Amino acid sequence: MISRAAAVEAIAGQKFEVVVIGGGITGAGVALDAASRGYSVALLERYDYAIGTSSRSSKMVHGGLRYLQNFDLGLVREALLERQLMVQLAPHLVYPTPFLVPALGEERRDRRVGLGLNMYDVMATTRVGRSRREMRSSKDEDYYWSPDRHRTIPGDEVLEMVPSLEPRDPKDAYLFYDCQTDDVRLVFTILGEAERFGATMLNGAEVTEVLGKDGRARGVAFVEAESGERMEVEADNVVNATGVWADRIRPQETVEEEDVPRIAPSRGTHVLIDRADLSTGRAACIVPAGEGRAIFALPWYGRTLIGTTDNDYDGDIDHPHPGEDDIAYLLDAVNSFFGVSLTDSDLVGAYAGVRPLISTGDPKKSVDISRKAELYETSSGMLTITGGKLTTWRRMAKQTVDRLVEREGREAPCHTAEIPLGMQARPDDLKAPSSVSEASVSQLAFRYGHAARAVLDLTWKDERLTSPIVFGRPDLLAEAAIAARLEQARSVADVLLRRTRLGLLAAPQLRTADAARGVAEALGAELGWSGRKVKQAAEEWPAAAAEAGIDPASKTAERP
Repeated sequence: MISRAAAVEAIAGQKFEVVVIGGGITGAGVALDAASRGYSVALLERYDYAIGTSSRSSKMVHGGLRYLQNFDLGLVREALLERQLMVQLAPHLVYPTPFLVPALGEERRDRRVGLGLNMYDVMATTRVGRSRREMRSSKDEDYYWSPDRHRTIPGDEVLEMVPSLEPRDPKDAYLFYDCQTDDVRLVFTILGEAERFGATMLNGAEVTEVLGKDGRARGVAFVEAESGERMEVEADNVVNATGVWADRIRPQETVEEEDVPRIAPSRGTHVLIDRADLSTGRAACIVPAGEGRAIFALPWYGRTLIGTTDNDYDGDIDHPHPGEDDIAYLLDAVNSFFGVSLTDSDLVGAYAGVRPLISTGDPKKSVDISRKAELYETSSGMLTITGGKLTTWRRMAKQTVDRLVEREGREAPCHTAEIPLGMQARPDDLKAPSSVSEASVSQLAFRYGHAARAVLDLTWKDERLTSPIVFGRPDLLAEAAIAARLEQARSVADVLLRRTRLGLLAAPQLRTADAARGVAEALGAELGWSGRKVKQAAEEWPAAAAEAGIDPASKTAERP
């Protein structure tokens, strides 16, 4: 990615065919789709890429088994096909994980879950509609990953996968597969591909106005964060892809209310536990949480990730905190299921995301909230795409750009089903100094794929950058330097919350400015900061961490 200074110069005062507002998964997808069809594209992000829901998801690329309960069959089918495609396009970043639904002790398997998994199996066919058997028997076409049918495994096999269930005497379990990812890294990978096709991205660019001409949306005005200067960019088409903020971006002309979305935010809280305190082994577990609800516990970056809640939310959508009641709910469920006694003090991290659910605003409807993606078009021609979920980003982008193509009468088919997202690392890409651990190299290969070589090149040039950011974790200071050089990182929070995920994975070790000093120095060396600026950047971190609510254990530690 080009530097912010270069991006400002390339965007301000210029004209593009498409300007995209929002740098989350949806905006990144629209930028890639449009650029790969030949449009000139600029993308503007108010704060930082993936700062909203796209960094606060459940880290899963999945069909959404729970949506079957509401008979959202189309949504599940669409997501399952996209899941399969993502494994093909980004194999280093989207990976299958076994999921277990155990029956403990004398419990019987819930037949309704089995029926749901049967439906899941049926819908998990290839994108061209062939069955797994037909797909695997074909020798003429590329192989697309698709999971085996779900099955029931006996208790001894359950314990091989999740040894920590031994005290609960599992009788058997349903076994099925879904996929996981690093949501932020997926966003950056898509942005990288968009840039490869000619798109230009800029963060720290808050859109304040949709500019109109002759009743049409013809560009935007934005404030550039570092200079505070108001700038304009012309565009033939404006796309609002700001997720949960989508109803705040409106053209100048008066529009009908049905032409813009009505967002009904829902908060999802997640917590992370050291695997020494709770491990699901190499599998994920579906955990009953009372009243017919379920949560999950899954392995992620060497921790156990537990989530999620789904509650109406009317708080600050810029800085959602994990709810105390939500944390208690999650811990109660896993304590009961695994027979452990976890408390707030055991948490190594936590986060909350706000889902951009869509409401028609009809108070007479009790099930008026949609989890599907919706495309809106005002009389000015501005398009707003919102709703949906991480897994379906590509289809949301396609729907949006298809509309641009349709109204302009272009011949420009979508290519994103065939565009690889990054590239797997080769052995030659992963040559590292002896001071860099195998764990660090392995994590770099997952996180960056082939681009890991850029990080490792820095470790050869500056031995200080081979140091871990947090003791005992594989993330390197070289990643902070790369974040500033190639990914427009501007703060310690950008690095610890998004470029790496250490703010979520090791929050108790990152409570002070001193803990962030190394990251601030690595950023400063790249961005030309003074010693005073480096010190200030480190001192700003504790407030940013508190603002994100990543460390509930700190409140326990402060109690007398």
